[in-house]
Amino acid sequence: MAHFGSKGWIVAELKKAGIARHPVGQKKIETYKATELYRLYRKYVQKTC
Repeated sequence: MAHFGSKGWIVAELKKAGIARHPVGQKKIETYKATELYRLYRKYVQKTC
């Protein structure tokens, strides 16, 4: 179990949502930095108003 907000946590949340590869680069999401993963998380997973 990864700590809330860590890179491992973001990777786990993206995989739960069905995103295992970057939508544009098509590389595994584990190879990207946490900032890029957080952008993906906010765009595809996080529910905002």
